[in-house]
Amino acid sequence: MPKPIKTNVLRHLDAAKIPYETREYDVSDENYDGSLVAAKVGLPPEMIYKTLVLTGDRTKYLVCVIPADQELDLKAVARATGNKAVAMLPQKELLPLTGYLRGGCSPIGMKKAFPTFIQEDAQLLETISVSAGARGCQVILAVDALVSCTKAAFAPLCRA
Repeated sequence: MPKPIKTNVLRHLDAAKIPYETREYDVSDENYDGSLVAAKVGLPPEMIYKTLVLTGDRTKYLVCVIPADQELDLKAVARATGNKAVAMLPQKELLPLTGYLRGGCSPIGMKKAFPTFIQEDAQLLETISVSAGARGCQVILAVDALVSCTKAAFAPLCRA
């Protein structure tokens, strides 16, 4: 059995003594669709969340963690984060800013801590799965542990 990937995310969780589980999957098809990831790692689609980095007119950078099968509502994000307007961070800026590549961005262990918001529906889950900081690896942890280690707030972020 291959040795599991050890990412900044997992090192951060280990240092904080936060229990987690990882699931690795094949990414050779370059498809990061949430329902496909769910099938590959054997989890229900509603547990798979994606991490998006945005810029705001008042908050320079912010992080949104939303269900992988839902779409971000920029107006809702702006309202929830105290901005008048927000926009997605250009993809070319993701790696230098966060240390993560598209498809492997995690709210945990970024180069710098940014205000983080999780779609409010996650409060109904016990555990959540987010990227473990590398393409092809998910980390599963308690929702309250994710909130604790990212200092996140719950907010309505997605289209109805």
